[in-house]
Amino acid sequence: MFGGKLVPVQCYCLKLRENMSEEMKEIILANPRGFCAGVVRAIATVRMAIESHGAPIYVLHEIVHNRHVVDELKVLGAVFVEHLSLVPPGAICIFSAHGVSRQMQQMATALELRTINATCPLVSSVHRMVEKYHRQGIEVIIIGHHRHPEVEGTAGRVGDRVHIVSDEAEAEALVLLDPEQVAYVTQTTLSQDEVAGIRAVLLRRFPGIREPGTSICYATQNRQNAARALARECDLVLVVGSKNSSNSNRLREVATRNNTRAYLIDDEGDIDPAWLVGAGRVGITAGASAPERLVAGVVSWLGSHGYEGAREMVGREERVRFSPAALIDSE
Repeated sequence: MFGGKLVPVQCYCLKLRENMSEEMKEIILANPRGFCAGVVRAIATVRMAIESHGAPIYVLHEIVHNRHVVDELKVLGAVFVEHLSLVPPGAICIFSAHGVSRQMQQMATALELRTINATCPLVSSVHRMVEKYHRQGIEVIIIGHHRHPEVEGTAGRVGDRVHIVSDEAEAEALVLLDPEQVAYVTQTTLSQDEVAGIRAVLLRRFPGIREPGTSICYATQNRQNAARALARECDLVLVVGSKNSSNSNRLREVATRNNTRAYLIDDEGDIDPAWLVGAGRVGITAGASAPERLVAGVVSWLGSHGYEGAREMVGREERVRFSPAALIDSE
């Protein structure tokens, strides 16, 4: 009698485990994710310039740090250059969303270029802050990554008395002309975790330092908060974004700090199927310069590997919109 009942019980248990495994193969989407208002503005600026003035339109550096976006704009007629000397005199040149130094603006004028400034308005607000401090005779510390276009552009808004600090050791070693007259700003795409340790050192060493409140942009912070919440629910997080995207790298770091495996991928072609082992719930987020169609591609790829039903987390709605930038120099 017992033996007659054992087989169906075993079958039921096996089937239950199979159903549980299927139920656990879930995709969760971070909210918000992907394009921010500054990126939307920058891309729209390039597209509108090409439509209005015809190709080619030159762009100093990548308009935003995403390979797919840059390749799409190249097809339309955008030419990306690393130095203004490569732009023909009289041509239209767009400054990227990361911003440029005053010297670069002056060089464009000297080369008789017609310019469009696609600098993100939030980055421009940091520029104005640095320029204001400088006019007041205050030394400025920029917390950010050396050689990042945004940091170089911000530092280049003033001629002197500006310092770039990328870690706590540099903050400890920093020597100022007047420790009583100092302020700091931050690269907009950093994480709060990155800034916290450096800020603590600066506050200890320079108790009277002027603080900006925060110059980390709202979109960066919102995406980091969403990535943190996503990591708490998932076994694996995939961050869609290019390797040279600062804010995308920060999203991966935020997820890993929550003890969740996380990988930065350009698109679904970068996914290693081995990552899925033991990952019942896979979370997806995207950097501020990554198009939503790339997220859709990752969802589709996961669907072909047994994951069904993507659900989006509840998140903060972003209503900020910026108008595209216009040609600065008259024709």
